[in-house]
Amino acid sequence: MVKLSLFGMLRRSLVHRRARSISALVAMTVSAGVATALLTLYADLDAKLHKEFRSFGANVVLTAPASTPLRANALARVQEAAGPDALAAEFAYAVATTDTGTPVVVAGTDFAAVRRLDSWWQVETWPDATASDAALLGQRAAQFVGNEHRVALTFAGHSITLNGAGRLKTGSDEDSRIYMPLAAFIAWTGVGPTVIELQVPGGAAKVEATMARLRQDFPEMQVQPVRQLVEGESKIVDRTHALMYGAVLLIALTVAVSVLATLSASVLERRRDFALMKALGGSQMQLMGMFLLEALVLALAGVAVGFVVGSAAAWAISEGNFHTATRPRPSVLPLVLLLNVAIAAMAALFPARVLRGLQPAALLKGE
Repeated sequence: MVKLSLFGMLRRSLVHRRARSISALVAMTVSAGVATALLTLYADLDAKLHKEFRSFGANVVLTAPASTPLRANALARVQEAAGPDALAAEFAYAVATTDTGTPVVVAGTDFAAVRRLDSWWQVETWPDATASDAALLGQRAAQFVGNEHRVALTFAGHSITLNGAGRLKTGSDEDSRIYMPLAAFIAWTGVGPTVIELQVPGGAAKVEATMARLRQDFPEMQVQPVRQLVEGESKIVDRTHALMYGAVLLIALTVAVSVLATLSASVLERRRDFALMKALGGSQMQLMGMFLLEALVLALAGVAVGFVVGSAAAWAISEGNFHTATRPRPSVLPLVLLLNVAIAAMAALFPARVLRGLQPAALLKGE
């Protein structure tokens, strides 16, 4: 009978004080929604950020000793040491002369590998990977040739004419170079590859571990990180983690204050009701239980709605920023539920203390 009475009073409280109930429910929904969105994004954050950084190109550079080309199987060995997810491309360099008499750096490489490794390059048209006479001209290097479509070059008395496929723009050294297929470059100049650019997926720790392994396997080569990329990735990931933690904490505190104000006002409005219940024999535990149950019901309702809203928000944020959808994660639901219940319990502590201090006789007399 007492149990039915408690739930009956709870229902009447939520229905007849609809405005305050809705206010608390909205606050709980916001808390659950934000927590769900951030925790869902956090679960995929590292993978998505590392994927974004992969588009910025190599984060490790291996260089052969001076005047010494790489071994014939160097690229395959580096790829094996770095792991199947790593991207690598080798480069050979020479200074040739254009048909206008201007010196220019010519690089031989595998266009297919570079296209995967350096997807951030702004290229008008990538050369056909099977074409042996294709050329990709840097934005500045294009100004050094007489005809961009028929690129005439000379190196050590040997001439070659390449078919210009398009221009390349990076805002860096690549703009001053002309790229051509590696096999044709070696046949023309006799110069073998001396540099391997490597993209190691993962955070700074994984990059450092891979570099240590490469130094051990290739002691004759210089293995250097692209500091700006490795350190920048690590800082951005760490700061993003801190930002997400801070956002969840700030939202939780804000919601706790909002719910505290709502529940406190509810207690003050219903002092006479609680006093009457006490006078009729209601125990202190029953009163506090009903009040805490009210807060718990609002918390659970907020989680139910907030999980749906938060999952939708996480999907929209992921799609808009990373161009990949993030699916709802039921695994974050226990954490969201725990957070909302904790907020409700903390917000109900002060009003519960007010209930303990109620004096039925004084309140019923109007004092």
